[in-house]
Amino acid sequence: MHIAEGFLPPAHAVAWSVASAPFVVHGARSLTREVREHPESTLLLGASGAFTFVLSALKLPSVTGSCSHPTGTGLGAVLFRPPIMAVLGTITLLFQALLLAHGGLTTLGANVFSMAIVGPWAGYGVYRLLRHYGLPLMVTVFAGAFVADLSTYCVTSVQLALAFPDPSSGFLGALGKFGSIFAVTQIPLAVSEGLLTVLVMRLLVQSSKGELTRLGVLVTGGRNRKPDTTGAVTR
Repeated sequence: MHIAEGFLPPAHAVAWSVASAPFVVHGARSLTREVREHPESTLLLGASGAFTFVLSALKLPSVTGSCSHPTGTGLGAVLFRPPIMAVLGTITLLFQALLLAHGGLTTLGANVFSMAIVGPWAGYGVYRLLRHYGLPLMVTVFAGAFVADLSTYCVTSVQLALAFPDPSSGFLGALGKFGSIFAVTQIPLAVSEGLLTVLVMRLLVQSSKGELTRLGVLVTGGRNRKPDTTGAVTR
């Protein structure tokens, strides 16, 4: 869903950057605290960031000025919660803009807001809701990754519609056009991303059961953990 360099009007680019900044700052503090208190989580953090980088770099042409691709943010949101994904997603988008010409610096704020903020929060919200009602872990992981992907495309559609309203039907008309074009590629991509995220989670359950238990992804006694007083990432 990366919007290309220079595609948004300057006022829109600045506005989305301002809207994204508080989430990224908060996420940086959360990430620093996680690494300081649990240095053993560094490898899993790196894996989450790499997963996002690789998946979101697999772009398909879509609407002029943007593209369709998986996002990879659902996995990190489930593991470390959305604030940390705001930072990992921003780093991913920055490197892609600089090294791959995927996205851009002027549109970084808009891309961060859709892929690194709204996507993780939406996906995590669905994941937590389904976990609350006792659905199996892999079902909730699939749903979280699926929604994180689709919500990113929905926000990008809104961003483009706000910047380029239809001459006759205005914002709503443009939103319908952008959204319908994205949907052709993004819905199958979201399903594929959900399945891939489940596969990765299965591997993590086998190889990192202790870490997943600490993070609250795997729970004992059939109940979710309550927040502790140590500042650790809990569920």
